Amino acid sequence: MDYLKIKWARSAIGRTQDQRDTIKSLGFKRLYEERVVKNTPEIRGMVKKVIHLLKIVEDVR
Repeated sequence: MDYLKIKWARSAIGRTQDQRDTIKSLGFKRLYEERVVKNTPEIRGMVKKVIHLLKIVEDVR
C-alpha cells in the first residue's frame, strides 16, 4: 500500500466551509502539521480539492 506525506501549509481562514471540512477530514488539527495518509482515489480527491492549502512532502512506500 502506498502512502502520501502531506503538510498543512496555509491557513483555512476565509475559505469555504467545505474546504475547512476537507482539511479536518484529512485528519489535520493544527497548521503546519504533517500527516501520512493512504494513497487512495478518495484521499487524492480530497487533497486535490485543497491542494492550494497543502504541500505534498513525499510519496512514502
